[in-house]
Amino acid sequence: MANVITLGWRERLAIPQFGIASLKAKLDTGARSSSLHVEWLEVDERADGTWLRFQVRTTRKGGLSEPCEARATGRRAVTDSGGHVTTRWFILADIELAGERFAAEINLTDRRHMLFPLLLGRTALDGRFRVDPSLSYSQSPARRAATETK
Repeated sequence: MANVITLGWRERLAIPQFGIASLKAKLDTGARSSSLHVEWLEVDERADGTWLRFQVRTTRKGGLSEPCEARATGRRAVTDSGGHVTTRWFILADIELAGERFAAEINLTDRRHMLFPLLLGRTALDGRFRVDPSLSYSQSPARRAATETK
């Protein structure tokens, strides 16, 4: 784990395939899966699988993405921090964070009452990043640029 990047408990990241250049995320090693807030969700059954159309709110007071589309990787039960179980759709999306680009499985849900539109769980973080809860937005523009040149 010598090359593991240390990040704060909250960071900004990008989801390029959805045209999202900056999104606030909570990095949560206690959560197994990652969750993305969607404003609405439509399911489209096609010959090549189940596709999901949705829209992401990129800021708390506005900032909607263009409508997004991704192939579903499945639908599974997720237990939230309050112990409530819901069935959610999952997709695979590329994440750009701290100069790294990687695929993460993300469930789509209603997080409108949460502070962060994206919760990045330990499955996405494991082996890539270490989270230091004393840090916050550790990837400043200058530090991001320095990390990207390494």
